[in-house]
Amino acid sequence: MKRDDRQQAIMELLVLQGEVGLEELANRFAVSKMTIHRDLDELEGHGLIRKIRGGATIESGTQFESDFRFRERQGQDVKAAMAEAALALVEPGMTVMINDGSMAAVLGERLVEKRPLTVITNNAAVMEALRLDTGITLIALGGTFSPKFNAFFGSLAEAGLARLRADISFISSPAVSGLEVFHMDDSVVRAKRAMMASGTRRCLLVNHTRFDRTALHKLADLDEFDFIITDKAPSQTALHALESAGLTLTVAEHRETLS
Repeated sequence: MKRDDRQQAIMELLVLQGEVGLEELANRFAVSKMTIHRDLDELEGHGLIRKIRGGATIESGTQFESDFRFRERQGQDVKAAMAEAALALVEPGMTVMINDGSMAAVLGERLVEKRPLTVITNNAAVMEALRLDTGITLIALGGTFSPKFNAFFGSLAEAGLARLRADISFISSPAVSGLEVFHMDDSVVRAKRAMMASGTRRCLLVNHTRFDRTALHKLADLDEFDFIITDKAPSQTALHALESAGLTLTVAEHRETLS
C-alpha cells in the first residue's frame, strides 16, 4: 500500500474509532512501527491528528481540534438530535447567527424549516447549504478562511459582526469544565465572542463528551448563555456544577430539561 493510501486508511479508522494504537496500525498494514510513526508525524504536522502515547487520536485536546472534514462525519445522530432541540428556539422572521463547527453546520442546514429567516454565519458549510434558498437572507462573513474549521475568521469577520445584531446566536464548544467554556484556538474564540456580543439571546451547543474538559483559551462562563443544549446527560460532576449555579440544561436525546 502506498504511503498516501495508508495515511488515508489511518484517518478512516480514526473517524470510526476516535483513537488507534501504534501496534494495531503496524499489524493492520504489515509495516514497521517506525513507518507508522512517520505516518503519524506527517498527519500531525498537517493538523489532522494528535499523537498520544502508543498511538494517535482525533479527539480534542487543550491545543488540538480535528479537521472539520472528519468531525462532520462523526456522530450524525447526536448532531441531528441537538439540532432538533436548537431549532425549537427559532421562529420565522428571526435573525439567527451560526458559528463554525460540524454541529452548527447540521443546525444550519435545518434552518430552512423555519424560513423566512436572516442567517449570519462564518461557517462555509452553512453558506453552501443555504446560499440558493429564496426563503433565507444569507449574510456571509468574510475574513481569513481556515480549512481546519471550514470557516472564516480574523479582523474582517469580527468587524462585520460588530455592525450586526441577531435575535439568537448559536455557539458550539469542544470543552466545558465546571462553569467555564473553552476552545483551543484564539482566532475562533474571538469570532465566537463577537457573535455572543451580537446576539440578544445565546445558545451553547456542546456534546456531553465535551464536559469535564478544558482547552487552551477560555471562551465564556456558562451563565453567559440563555440556553445550553447537549445530547445526553453529562457526568454527575458536571450536572452538580450546573445545578449549583442554577443553570438549565436541555438534553436533546430525550428532549428533557435538567435544572
